[in-house]
Amino acid sequence: MRVTEVDDTAAEPLVINQGDIRFALLGTAHVSRQSADDVRRLLETGEYDAVAVELCPSRYQSLTRPDSMEQLDLFQVLRQGKASMVAASLALGAYQQRLADQFGIKPGAEMEAAIHGAEKASLPVQLVDREIGTTLKRVYRAVPWWQRFVLISGLLASVLSREKITEEEIEHLKEGDMLESTFAEFAQRSEALYGALIRERDRYMALRLQEENQRSPKRNVLVVVGAGHVKGLAEYLGTPAADPAAEKTLLEHIPPRKRWTRAIPWLIVAVILGAFAAGFSQSRSLGWSLVVDWIVINGGLSALGAAIAVAHPLTIIGAFVAAPLTSLNPTIGAGFVTAAIEVSLRRPTVAHLRSLRNDVLTFGGWWRNRVSRTLLVFLLSTLGSAVGTYLAGFRIFQKLLGA
Repeated sequence: MRVTEVDDTAAEPLVINQGDIRFALLGTAHVSRQSADDVRRLLETGEYDAVAVELCPSRYQSLTRPDSMEQLDLFQVLRQGKASMVAASLALGAYQQRLADQFGIKPGAEMEAAIHGAEKASLPVQLVDREIGTTLKRVYRAVPWWQRFVLISGLLASVLSREKITEEEIEHLKEGDMLESTFAEFAQRSEALYGALIRERDRYMALRLQEENQRSPKRNVLVVVGAGHVKGLAEYLGTPAADPAAEKTLLEHIPPRKRWTRAIPWLIVAVILGAFAAGFSQSRSLGWSLVVDWIVINGGLSALGAAIAVAHPLTIIGAFVAAPLTSLNPTIGAGFVTAAIEVSLRRPTVAHLRSLRNDVLTFGGWWRNRVSRTLLVFLLSTLGSAVGTYLAGFRIFQKLLGA
């Protein structure tokens, strides 16, 4: 049975005064048409001088310019190392659309109502959320490496699952935030994840609001955010920052990888090359046997990943050739090579870019669209090469110890 409404109770904003500035915090529910109606009702009163929304510039562009995906430069995405972030954003968008289809609500309806209402009343629109890419990166760096696999698998499961949303999940969705809705189960169990995903964004939005409005005395601002952010946002607005710009910069910083983790790829290279040297020192046949194992296992699994992504045959061959070499050169990954080959052989057209958002809503669509398929080629060939590196390493040392 299709659910078309979750909450029909009109909401009133929580008012927080910061000096001469009055912030009216309206908590919205992602799965309720009433939230969009609440936004329109409040803006029609004419009481507000500005409207702030829980959007970052990229999400704002995606909402107001659905055709912006047509400008995506896939080569640039690969070159800048943003393939994983683009894939994650598409997956989140697909999950959002799945919810919208079940509840009969257009994604971001309450935010659209705020933007259109502000434009109609000639009010400035303030984008106060942190960039989604920055948030995802900070989330990724905040949790232990083993939890990252849980997050990725959870995101994939949310995209590929065809099950209807349960009543328990609906309660989470009433919080009104897509990121929390996707990762709610993990955030509850991980303090580090909760901090990067929720608490930091509460603080960031409070800083952005202070920054945007501190030069405009006696301003009355309607702040449209997910209901789950209202409490934290109110607390932070109650204690203004001495230097909001500096504090905001800290929350935008991407923590670098720990020094010892940066050394791991080079250590692996040294170990593998040392193993080759040890093999050749014992016998020429053993040395070449180790080299063949390295090529077959590493290249074979990377090629398998590309094949699972239904890459072009030449791309699959390229994965087999590139992976054993790139695994011995940490400055370039197998995925970059395979994705570059795939793009050159099957260059996405405007039609593929135009249909991308709809195609990723289905399992088969990820493979059908040339853009999303290239991202899959990148991810799966990279994964295959990574697994192959460790399996080949174990096989090499088994042979050395058994010789």
